[in-house]
Amino acid sequence: QVQLVESGGGLVQAGGSLRLSCAASGSTFRINYMGWYRQAPGKQRDFVALISSGGMTNYVDSVKGRFTISRDNAKNIVYLQLNSLKPEDTAVYYCYGVVGATMYWGQGTQVTVSE
Repeated sequence: QVQLVESGGGLVQAGGSLRLSCAASGSTFRINYMGWYRQAPGKQRDFVALISSGGMTNYVDSVKGRFTISRDNAKNIVYLQLNSLKPEDTAVYYCYGVVGATMYWGQGTQVTVSE
């Protein structure tokens, strides 16, 4: 079992920055990939970014060059640095971790970007 707890969301003006954190506990040594999805009101949950245990990263095109995912394996924390935020980035951001074929999810953290 893996437990994930996100933090760092909030309200920010367009062009601003936030850093999200996701702390993992439990069987963290079994986690292969960790990353983030987001879900805007009335929309499906969409992929944002991932990072492998070896540091390989991938991003959805809409956030490339603005968001950066990183991972502290010693502390079992994944970060998502959000820069140059836009109103369309407003969503609940969910951290996830993959162990084998199982995805674990955090409870989500709200990011709101005002005009």
